[in-house]
Amino acid sequence: MKTRVLFAALSLGLLASCAQMTPLEDGQNAAIHQAVQNARTRSDHEALTKYFEGAARQMNTKAEEQKKLLEHYEEKAYLYGRQAENMKSHTWALARKYEETAEANIKEAAAHRQMAREAAQREYAAHDGK
Repeated sequence: MKTRVLFAALSLGLLASCAQMTPLEDGQNAAIHQAVQNARTRSDHEALTKYFEGAARQMNTKAEEQKKLLEHYEEKAYLYGRQAENMKSHTWALARKYEETAEANIKEAAAHRQMAREAAQREYAAHDGK
């Protein structure tokens, strides 16, 4: 009985982690895309840098959670029978996807950090030239 409850709980968690983006997340992505398009000042780029660094941390956390779950599936594969291999491969793929997304967010943060520096230099030059 405990095995069935554990399996059901893990399956539900796995399904929830695989769910497609909700409309709220789609809206957030649209807002971030718009903010990226409209970023002009140093503070705009600094805010985007912080956002992408935070997103990278979240993705790394999710990747670590998936890796722990993968370890569980590898150690306790006998609990899941024929489903074990599918669960392991799916969990591995999710962990890799989260890691790749984290890397992309880190690169985006670095690009905005550089743009913030350049904007600061332009602002300083404009202020200094007056």
